[in-house]
Amino acid sequence: MTFAPLATEIFLLSMACIILIVDVFLRDERRVLSYALAQLTLLAGALISWSMLGNETQVVLHGTFVSDPMAALLKTSILLVTVGVFMYSRSYLVERDIFRGEFYVLGLFAVLGMLVLVSAHSLLTIYLGLELLSLSLYALVAFQRDSAAASEAAMKYFVLGALASGMLLYGISMLYGATGSLDIGEVAEAIALPGEQGIILVFALCFIVVGLAFKFGAVPFHMWVPDVYHGAPTPVTLFIGSAPKIAAFAMAMRLLTEALGGLYGSWQDMLTILAVLSLVIGNVIAIAQTNIKRMLAYSTIAHVGFLLLGLLAGTTEGFSASMFYAITYALMAIGGFGMVILLSRAGFEADRLDDFKGLNDRSPWFAFMMLILMLSMAGVPPTVGFYAKLAVLQAVIHVDMVWLAVVAVFFSIIGAFYYIRIVKLMYFDAPEGDAPLAVSPDMQIAMSLNGLAVLTLGIFPGGLMAVCNAVLS
Repeated sequence: MTFAPLATEIFLLSMACIILIVDVFLRDERRVLSYALAQLTLLAGALISWSMLGNETQVVLHGTFVSDPMAALLKTSILLVTVGVFMYSRSYLVERDIFRGEFYVLGLFAVLGMLVLVSAHSLLTIYLGLELLSLSLYALVAFQRDSAAASEAAMKYFVLGALASGMLLYGISMLYGATGSLDIGEVAEAIALPGEQGIILVFALCFIVVGLAFKFGAVPFHMWVPDVYHGAPTPVTLFIGSAPKIAAFAMAMRLLTEALGGLYGSWQDMLTILAVLSLVIGNVIAIAQTNIKRMLAYSTIAHVGFLLLGLLAGTTEGFSASMFYAITYALMAIGGFGMVILLSRAGFEADRLDDFKGLNDRSPWFAFMMLILMLSMAGVPPTVGFYAKLAVLQAVIHVDMVWLAVVAVFFSIIGAFYYIRIVKLMYFDAPEGDAPLAVSPDMQIAMSLNGLAVLTLGIFPGGLMAVCNAVLS
């Protein structure tokens, strides 16, 4: 029974190893088997995780691993989002002759790192999960070996990621020195003791927040985001911009609210600064971008600002609003980057804003899907982005930080400009070329489901919000 809470992780690890071995013996024309096995693995893993949603909290493996309802929901979300990522990626990889099993194996190991991160109950487990995720992503960014831009992006990501990991590890080591334990529960108990608010804890908190801010891509630790998003192959950008944000939220919950809850006053001030800077820089600089991948990178930074607002509220309402935001943002992000893949073809990357000109004339349905996604990112009703932002703002207002809500709304209005600009290009400009859209059936299904899911969750957000509230109560 000790290993029952690890069922999802054990299954994913076993299947990743099997796919790696099977792929060695496959010819290129049968490589689709690796893809199919990877998708079945993710769907089965999501079912296993979802089945654990009603289980009681269990801490196993000598206090290093926790299985609780929050972990079950976040793991299910990560696995389902990654199904969408792989579905969008297939046609792109085939057209560029980089359809390899290694892409899916690295993706599965990255997902495994995220799952370990979500269920970490020890500072050491958090670090192990984070490094497994990071190392897999470094390799994925450089996956297109003939691309100089991808190699440069991977190098930047690796150097800055190593720096951030070092910061986090330094904070963890100081926290261990101050409390004498790596167990999150024991760390929280030690911090709660009278007289334990020493300067060493404040320094540890600073280093840990820096590491977290880098993984989120929050300002001023955002310097890697636009370059990596731009240089990496679009399927990898799609992956980095979606599921890891859910894992980063889980990491923040484990570290800040569970381990360092006694230092709430200190980290609330730090997150306030990060959130305001992210909202300002993300929304303002995105306006100047002409490359949609860079624009969506700065958009991600702005959305991270909103996600941090829920965390700094420090209430169950705020945490559930942030969780809802992280899950729904991942859904919006894969749709946005998925549309870039849909318009691309061999020898042509549709990563300029001008590539979206006249999309309504070429395909009214996909223009409508992109319209839903852009309005959702801008926070326009009745899309899910509106409800996600509203829930976060309500949580901030309820802790008497009205000024912060006003700042967030103001910069959201500014940010709406660059989303609406894409809508204008699609519906009111003439297309630059007359090449027909060649879209594979699975891509059509994925994009249609993605856009409709964003709209449906916006009209009926209560179900997912109720689950987010239930797993945190």
